[in-house]
Amino acid sequence: MNTVRRIGWWSVAIVAVGAAACGRGKHHALAAADGKRHYVSYEAAGEVTDAAGAINIYAATGANALSAVAARAKPLVYVPNSRSGTVSVIDPATYSVVRTVPTGAVPQHVVPSYDLSTLYVLNNSSSTLTPIDPNTGELKRAIHVDDPYNLYFTPDGQFAIVVAEGRDRLDFRDPETMELIDSIPTKCDGIDHMEFTDDGRAMIATCEFNGSLLKLDLTTRRPIGYLQLDTTTGHGGAMPQDIRSSPDGSAFFVADMKANGVRIIDPVKLVQVGFIATGTGTHGIYPSRNGRLLYVTNRGWNTLKARPHGEGSISVVDPIARRVVGTWAVPGGGSPDMGNVTANGRELWVSGRYDREVYVFDTATGSLTHRINVGKEPHGLCVWPQPGRYSLGHTGNMR
Repeated sequence: MNTVRRIGWWSVAIVAVGAAACGRGKHHALAAADGKRHYVSYEAAGEVTDAAGAINIYAATGANALSAVAARAKPLVYVPNSRSGTVSVIDPATYSVVRTVPTGAVPQHVVPSYDLSTLYVLNNSSSTLTPIDPNTGELKRAIHVDDPYNLYFTPDGQFAIVVAEGRDRLDFRDPETMELIDSIPTKCDGIDHMEFTDDGRAMIATCEFNGSLLKLDLTTRRPIGYLQLDTTTGHGGAMPQDIRSSPDGSAFFVADMKANGVRIIDPVKLVQVGFIATGTGTHGIYPSRNGRLLYVTNRGWNTLKARPHGEGSISVVDPIARRVVGTWAVPGGGSPDMGNVTANGRELWVSGRYDREVYVFDTATGSLTHRINVGKEPHGLCVWPQPGRYSLGHTGNMR
């Protein structure tokens, strides 16, 4: 799938050097929404530590802890309907769709920028990003970006990372202009989601189609390790999806759609140290507002193509005890996929991938309170605004 890799090592070198040269002198590093530059040095202290000095990845993302930038945003939920080529915009106060707008072919995720000033619709097959003004909800002129399946930002605000899944590639871009800086070919077939270490030095990405993980050094922007996941864990097979850190940064949790559960990974050694069985088709992971729980979506199917009304559910995982502490059902079946928790932490919103709907769960009771009809194959919905100083990308991975 990666034509550059097939041409030869010299072509990779030419592309990398050329891309770096192209962006030289034009690179815009972003300050966070709190007005500060973060991760000036690669260490967790002062970045993701609480008042006592203990590491807490989610310390700045507590209930209603909105930055001044995020607080100006109009509260809305943006739902990319991949097979409809549209975004449904939902008013969370009335739980109703207020408008549906065309964007591009196969919109996958809606992603907040590092400085929280913009939301991006990732039109995968159109190779464009459609910016949204979060203060008004209005769409702006599309930007050409090659194969944007997903989008992340380095913790220091230096780079946007476009996940070019179809090309097994990570494109490091200017986080303001999206100009290409460096293009990194990988051996990660179906690269799609990632998480960053607490010191901001490295990231680990999931490789959906060859059942592995990739670790990349952000100081060199080069892969430094791969982990081939075993195919005997849980239900069997390996198809890693979303990946999120424990609050103390000591473990990464990897949703595995084939294994029907969450793999626990040591992010330093890049080895699997445990497994938590959840439900069929484990897919997305979202921390609660205090970071003490992880809401894990089980899509109801182990396959990429599926039917409505699957065995979908939400598993509530305690990341410290490393066990399931609750299971929320979808009455009549469904396909919970991706989304986020509201700013106050009281609701979990997730797309129903194969059911053309959005689910709203009460996080206190686990009850499904609303089902909202949207377009075909809703995917990475974004609940906005979100608490935090800056966004690391995806549907609102905040710190």
